[in-house]
Amino acid sequence: MVQLDILSGKTAGTSWLARRFPVQVGRAAGSDLQLEESGVWDQHFRVELVPLQGFVLRAQSQALVRLNGQSVQSSPIRNGDLIDLGSVRLRFWLAPARQRRLRWGEAVSCGTIVLMTLGQVALLYWLLK
Repeated sequence: MVQLDILSGKTAGTSWLARRFPVQVGRAAGSDLQLEESGVWDQHFRVELVPLQGFVLRAQSQALVRLNGQSVQSSPIRNGDLIDLGSVRLRFWLAPARQRRLRWGEAVSCGTIVLMTLGQVALLYWLLK
């Protein structure tokens, strides 16, 4: 998952998780991440997942988007990049991965080891008898 950390504006200090792509960022009610700050257009930019390129930021035709201080219309985006749109600054971040619970698999593995050990002990006992 991708995380956008909001660094400035009314909701500074919060994070937003993108669970599907493309992600639309803007002021409009239909935007995935809706920002009400000044200078933010209805559909300011979108982040797409492009095969063989990774994540790509694409600005609306007249919208001003700065990526790491450089004005861009379309650019690959990487972990830690800073995005400025209007009076808002965002950080593009890869969200931490959640570890799945492995108790069932670990229990089966331990049980298998115990059964194999008991089987070997029984076989040695039977052979030495």
